[in-house]
Amino acid sequence: MAMNAKVIVGSEEWCGLPGLGLAAIKARVDSGAATSSLHAFNITPFQREGKEWISFEVHPLQNDRSVVVRHEAPVLQQRGVKNTSGLVEARYVIRETLQLGDQSWPIELTLTNRDAMGYRMLLGREAMVGRVLVDPEGSHHLVQYDHAQVEAMYAHHRVERKGLRIALLATDPDLYSNRRLMEAGEERGHRMEFLAIKHCYMRLDAQSPEMHYRGRDVLERFDAVIPRIRPSVTFYGCAVTRQFQAMGLQTLNTAEAISCSRDKLLASQLFVRHGLNVPVTGFASSPLDTKDLITMVGGAPLIVKLLEGAQGRGVVLAETQKAAESVINAMKSINANLLVQEFIKEAGGKDLRCFVMGGKVVAAIERTAALGDYRANLHQGGKARAVRVLQNERRLAIAACRAMGLDVAGVDIIRSERGPLLLEVNSSPGLEGIETATGKDLAGRMIQELERKLGWVRPMLQADVTTKLTASKS
Repeated sequence: MAMNAKVIVGSEEWCGLPGLGLAAIKARVDSGAATSSLHAFNITPFQREGKEWISFEVHPLQNDRSVVVRHEAPVLQQRGVKNTSGLVEARYVIRETLQLGDQSWPIELTLTNRDAMGYRMLLGREAMVGRVLVDPEGSHHLVQYDHAQVEAMYAHHRVERKGLRIALLATDPDLYSNRRLMEAGEERGHRMEFLAIKHCYMRLDAQSPEMHYRGRDVLERFDAVIPRIRPSVTFYGCAVTRQFQAMGLQTLNTAEAISCSRDKLLASQLFVRHGLNVPVTGFASSPLDTKDLITMVGGAPLIVKLLEGAQGRGVVLAETQKAAESVINAMKSINANLLVQEFIKEAGGKDLRCFVMGGKVVAAIERTAALGDYRANLHQGGKARAVRVLQNERRLAIAACRAMGLDVAGVDIIRSERGPLLLEVNSSPGLEGIETATGKDLAGRMIQELERKLGWVRPMLQADVTTKLTASKS
């Protein structure tokens, strides 16, 4: 092909994949990536006439999960592709026709969930070789659609909600984790509703317990509740969660488990009772015991932790004996309950966050403290990267959740010379850092875990029924 016949594209362009029923999908043009990828979910392999096929669904529009396009395609292969976190994941590969401007040609696409990415499609260099020139400073060289045009293209693909009615019990509807859970539930066809914790109030009655909501009187019946309770409202949030439990609703983490996880002393005692390794920890009431308390955990440097706190707040490193005594006695003088814990120097300001769900570690990151800090917490300026945890670390994280009775949790582990040590368990783990680092749809996995607990099976579309009938006949 002559140079002047090549298509000139910018850093982002509207493409078409007519064979998939996608008239328009905005793609990130990336000549640094070898393969092209398409956002897909509900990927299901099946056999047709002795060959491997997959069915999958696509949300072609970013931030709009009410538009769902379903497709079936033969599988070219399964290929290991390095994701944005540098980890290799196995993806299905299909071949489809790409429409770019007034030209079209077949390309290979890998299927993956791109919810954490900015675009539903990535156009890589293998699809562009010999056909495309990239102008990295420009965008939308070929076509630009307005909202009304895109709406008209996909109006017939908007789906009716036929799923569960799920309440998200939290404080801030704009928080990343809460937005993602609302989106993920709607993506799977459920009716999601945000409930502000402090707007809920309850009627305690053995025959007809009720939950009321400010401005709406009695709340209608839900199928399930996802509690996302900030430490500052733990008491009331757990009270509301217990009321929902008393009304027979399924919750993703019970009030009892959440309460245990928020009390660092109780949590540590439960860990020890279950034989789980933790840093040497001390607890005392009187300032008269301060010196012995410090000696008990191996002396300075040591960590001082308030019993209630999150995101690295209420945690102090005391580097000397004198500093440790001053911090401990100062906190005790204001009646603050605290733990004293050995400092694991060899950890080098790093820890692991394991995301545990349904008795499995489904994602893990290594967090590194910001320069000059010792807390490997993302809210304190730390950095995260996806990692594969070791088998003993995986077992420790799962056992910690089991000890607490938690369905879903973020488990923090530190590596030491004597093996992995359990730091704490977060019953309302943030999703932004770990989804961004791993590229995994953890919000969607949480909704699936709730479906599993309820025994809810996603209703088959007519196309699914046809697929199953065809497969059984072949």
